Amino acid sequence: MINSAKFQVLTQFSSSLIREPYLIWLFIKRDYSTTILPALLFIIAAWKNSQLSFGELFLALERGFIYFLLFILSFCIANQIVGIDEDRINKPDRPLVTGAVSYHGALVRLAFSQIAFSLIGMWFGVLEWALLWQLFTFLYHFAGWDKNWFTKGLVIGVGAVAELAAAWEIVTPITPIAWRWIFMMGVFWTTLVAVQDFRDMEGDRAIGRKTLPMVIGETASRVILCLGFTFLPLVIHLVLMMPAGNTLNVLVCELGLTVLCWIIATRIMLYRNPQADHHTYMLLTYWFCLVLASAIIIL
Repeated sequence: MINSAKFQVLTQFSSSLIREPYLIWLFIKRDYSTTILPALLFIIAAWKNSQLSFGELFLALERGFIYFLLFILSFCIANQIVGIDEDRINKPDRPLVTGAVSYHGALVRLAFSQIAFSLIGMWFGVLEWALLWQLFTFLYHFAGWDKNWFTKGLVIGVGAVAELAAAWEIVTPITPIAWRWIFMMGVFWTTLVAVQDFRDMEGDRAIGRKTLPMVIGETASRVILCLGFTFLPLVIHLVLMMPAGNTLNVLVCELGLTVLCWIIATRIMLYRNPQADHHTYMLLTYWFCLVLASAIIIL
């Protein structure tokens, strides 16, 4: 009888371990292309710039995957714990809404992911960036910073700086040219992240969140962001590309980034429904990845 009970407990524990990666995916599936993927690309850029061995690259990528999985998981769990009501409207497939994870289970996972994130950050030598992200995660979810369009964008911009600075430092100390790319991406996310708000307007309106479309109107927001993406290639050229020289690699990278920027600008104005706005935002995340892939080629 005792052996049977132990076997049952062991079976349940094993099933939980097998199911956990799937639950993690449910929490982060909308956000991996703004965190894990671009961070790994920037790690490769740092490796290439430092001219280290392939063995050191593989070690850095392993560390980066662990660190940035916890980076986004700890944020997403907190986001979904406080956002159940709006997720029922905007994102009904999220695990707390569907019941795949209980509220108590999410709190346990939040505590574990936050503690593990700090410890891993300390182990990998990027504790300051982990703590900065945890501070802004708290401000975003529990101090009301997600309710205002400016502080909402600021948190995402600071998050990009914390993400990319940690990615580079996992490999090597940050150089002046790396700082230029890091701060440029921070400014980009702070000013243009409002693209994501078009897809969530119904839920934001229901909970009283003051995003840019809620404050100045949808049409005015679309015009401003369309102009932002129209002229973004010029900013990227002046700040990131021109210092790298007038080479074929630079020109090819600029062309790809410019085309994608203008596609996003066009979609912002022409495609106006939650599903289309989600696809537009995803294109924005792919543009972010393409910028950091360009860093591998250029730096």
